[in-house]
Amino acid sequence: MPHPKQSERAGRHPGWWTPLRLVAGTALVVVCLGWSLAGCGSSEERVKKARGYFQEGVANLESDRQKAFVAFQKTVQLHPEHRDAHYLLGHVYAQQGKFKEAEQEFREVIRIDPEYPDAHNYLGQTLTQQGQWQEAIASYRRALSNPLYGTPDVTWFKLGEALENQGDMEGAVRAYEDALLVSPPTVPPEMIHLALGRAYYRLGEDAKARDALTRVTKLDGKGEYAAAANELLRRLKP
Repeated sequence: MPHPKQSERAGRHPGWWTPLRLVAGTALVVVCLGWSLAGCGSSEERVKKARGYFQEGVANLESDRQKAFVAFQKTVQLHPEHRDAHYLLGHVYAQQGKFKEAEQEFREVIRIDPEYPDAHNYLGQTLTQQGQWQEAIASYRRALSNPLYGTPDVTWFKLGEALENQGDMEGAVRAYEDALLVSPPTVPPEMIHLALGRAYYRLGEDAKARDALTRVTKLDGKGEYAAAANELLRRLKP
């Protein structure tokens, strides 16, 4: 998937941040759960077919999204409890702008594995796209409740955006500050500092806004985040 700096403009972050390495790296074993699909052969054959379709989908996810989508559909037809096939179906739907369908897939993932933080994060993003802000905030918080979550800065950042949208600027500041504590980062620090500076600006805390925005200019040089930071710096009182 594209790096955020390649796909998003400074100050606006509509893109999807959904690390897929866990799916691609760990979910290639399909467990036979004693399915009762008439006419599909033995359970062993269904296991083999489902595994093959899933591997095909992962292999084609970047190069041929439609082919991957069909492969994941075939996987869940053979194995309805395949968590990661549902997750990647949701991912493809989201990339297509079909947010309701993506939401349904991520809810299915959570039904199968209620503690899967990436699914809660991605569900939050699809809910955000549908204007369901409070539900999105709850989903982000659920993702962050898992101490083993590998990329919490992604969700802290998205939570900050959602809280900012809802007018909770103090909550947004706390979320952005927590995102900055994650190491190594997934979200570019200059992007988080820009959001933090914007939140402080809206709170009327000019000194803190200036500090955060100045950090952006140092981190990003002549990049788009630095340009957005300089725009805000010009609005601050001397």
